[in-house]
Amino acid sequence: MIETIARELKLKAVQVENTVKLLDAGNTVPFIARYRKEATGELDENQIREIQERLNYLRNLEERKQEVIRLIDEQGKLTPELAEAINRAEKLQEVEDLYRPYKQKRKTRASVAKEKGLEPLAEVILAQAPDSGDLSSLATSYVNTEMGVNTPEEALEGARDIIAEIISDDADVRKLVRRMTFEAGFISSQGKTNEKGVYQMYYDYREPVQKIPPHRILALNRGEKEEALNVKIEAPVEKILVAVQAMYIRENSPYEDFLKITVEDSYKRLIEPSIEREIRNELTQKGEEQAVKIFASNLRNLLLQPPIKGKVVMGIDPGYRTGCKIAVVDETGKVLDVGVMYPTPPQNKVEEAKKIMASLIDKHKVDLIAIGNGTASRETEAVVADLLAEYPGNLAYTIVSEAGASVYSASRLAGEEFPQYDLSLRSAVSIARRLQDPLAELVKIDPKAVGVGQYQHDVNSKRLEATLQGVVESCVNTVGVDLNTASPSLLKYVAGIKPSVAKNIVTYRESNGKFRNRAELKKVKGLGEQTFVQCAGFLRIADGDNPLEKTPVHPESYFLAEKILAKVGLKPADLLSKESGQLQELLSKMDAVALARELNAGEPTVRDIIEALQKPGRDPREDMPKPIFHKEVTSLENLREGMVLQGTVRNVVDFGAFVDIGVKHDGLVHISQLSEKYVKHPMEVVAVGDIVKVKVVSIDLERERVSLSMKDV
Repeated sequence: MIETIARELKLKAVQVENTVKLLDAGNTVPFIARYRKEATGELDENQIREIQERLNYLRNLEERKQEVIRLIDEQGKLTPELAEAINRAEKLQEVEDLYRPYKQKRKTRASVAKEKGLEPLAEVILAQAPDSGDLSSLATSYVNTEMGVNTPEEALEGARDIIAEIISDDADVRKLVRRMTFEAGFISSQGKTNEKGVYQMYYDYREPVQKIPPHRILALNRGEKEEALNVKIEAPVEKILVAVQAMYIRENSPYEDFLKITVEDSYKRLIEPSIEREIRNELTQKGEEQAVKIFASNLRNLLLQPPIKGKVVMGIDPGYRTGCKIAVVDETGKVLDVGVMYPTPPQNKVEEAKKIMASLIDKHKVDLIAIGNGTASRETEAVVADLLAEYPGNLAYTIVSEAGASVYSASRLAGEEFPQYDLSLRSAVSIARRLQDPLAELVKIDPKAVGVGQYQHDVNSKRLEATLQGVVESCVNTVGVDLNTASPSLLKYVAGIKPSVAKNIVTYRESNGKFRNRAELKKVKGLGEQTFVQCAGFLRIADGDNPLEKTPVHPESYFLAEKILAKVGLKPADLLSKESGQLQELLSKMDAVALARELNAGEPTVRDIIEALQKPGRDPREDMPKPIFHKEVTSLENLREGMVLQGTVRNVVDFGAFVDIGVKHDGLVHISQLSEKYVKHPMEVVAVGDIVKVKVVSIDLERERVSLSMKDV
């Protein structure tokens, strides 16, 4: 298995072997990637997760092989050749194909024919011996009214059913048909009605199976599920029949015509429907893999948006009938005030709304306003922009994605956090906090509800959930978590920490005060040595006993960090007192290779420690582009073709990117408009959260759609 994975992922066998050992010992992926680089040869998280995934597949495959061998052996039909073929199989599908002839089937036409004693006739016909005699004479000797075979024609019909099933169960035939269908087949769809709708482009659609992009597979599946489309696979039938006939019909066969009809029956009745299902399943899996991959990448970029620290923020959850809910939070996210205003239809109390906002802004010295991008967002934005025009100073607003805010506000967690507020006021708090620290707030929401994918509701929910949990875990551990302020929602994603332990950490903190050092974690109920080793390096203490604890340096390497600091005449305390510029200058001159040799330590670990010491307490999200802040509003009606605007990438999909340019709906930059160069996938060019310059290509006021381009801007 190790050799297979190493070959597939183009890695050294020793890297895979060491990674497997670490995983089997219960180590988490973030811990292995960050603190066991010497063992893995510096594999990143994605590579380790790939190894984990392939390992699970191959172990399941091995289990199934042994199970199939046992089941065939119990029937007394296992041969050394068959056992070898099963053991040699590299895919689950190959194993199932080899097992197919021995599988206990429900009653089939072939099994009925066998019960009538027609299997010897089928064997004689398949043998195709030149001196076997003509079919009619052969069949006559199998007429047996007691067994239900009344005529030679019935005997031949039974023999045909038996041979058809033999051909259908042949692993080599199935492999051939699958390959030919995949390579030369087409997937097509027809609309069930002539009415215009979301699936209009698929009403008369045809594309080669091997070329169809993943997002179109999922679109066809959804159209079929909603009974808007008929979808089928068109196989190269004539070529397949010729190929299968060549496998079963000998030269100068006395039964050539009979066998040709049998091959056709076997293909059309048994093989074709089965292979079509398999290929559709394979395509769906391909579509789901891509959808999950896109969602995961977009989610990662969304979670790693830069925090806006040290600002008092007013969050607004826009609405019509029930009004716009307001929440003001301080620099730490603590709720200072809440309120409701009605500037939107049907009430239209614009002036009153401005007074409410102005009162809260003055009272709490608000620095920024965050407006949710859902229902009534643009009408609310217009009122806010109008107010800011009258307001002196640097007060500005930005639009924040409110995807999942309603899910959070109705959750048990939100109820525990804000029992005194109704659902929409909780949403307003969430919107404000999302601007302050997107990661800390978004981890409270089921990742599927964050809305940065394509067709995420159509994919295998277990697989999606596992992948997205991995992304959240990766982001939380990349950034690190403040042990003395983190919520249980955030702590449960730290490597090795289970939800129950996360709650216990907060309970301990509330009872005993702030953690003074990482070692104190061992006093938390349920947090043993193994968990401590996994989580310690990802938890930060900003003002604890040891300055090293505000860095990603793991406790197991403190002695090494102290030796490295000593080399440039520093102590851990200097991490707090020295200017970051001085620290960087002193440490950047160090030769990690020579130092690792001198200290008898791993080079990657020494390199990581030097980097961590250069910027103690640094947040890696600081390098990401900050959100766009506005003081004025743009409407769809104000747009003109050729206009160049700045926008924020909200979602990236297979066919392009959706960009928020400050109008009601995000504009689409089609993949063909992303760059002058050929773009294989939009993710090569843009990511969620990127600030980009775009040109307006076309405006469809009726459908409220805007087409954008990133070329020549």
